[in-house]
Amino acid sequence: MIRLNIHEAKTNLSKYLNSLSSGERIIICKRNVPIAEIRPIDQPATDPRPVGLAKGEFEVTDSFFEPLPDEVLDAFYGEK
Repeated sequence: MIRLNIHEAKTNLSKYLNSLSSGERIIICKRNVPIAEIRPIDQPATDPRPVGLAKGEFEVTDSFFEPLPDEVLDAFYGEK
């Protein structure tokens, strides 16, 4: 963990940002009192999402594709 006062952070931030890639956290302080934290963002998953994990666990019936009742549609638009 790297602790920086505001002035040092403003002056040398780009130098310290390189440390984030190795998992370091930067704590920004005002008069040595921590006020903010800069930390690395979790990297998004690079593996493709699996398809069909819930196959066979439920059935989509034909009624799913029928139009919604008017009272439900009205509720979506804040009517009634």
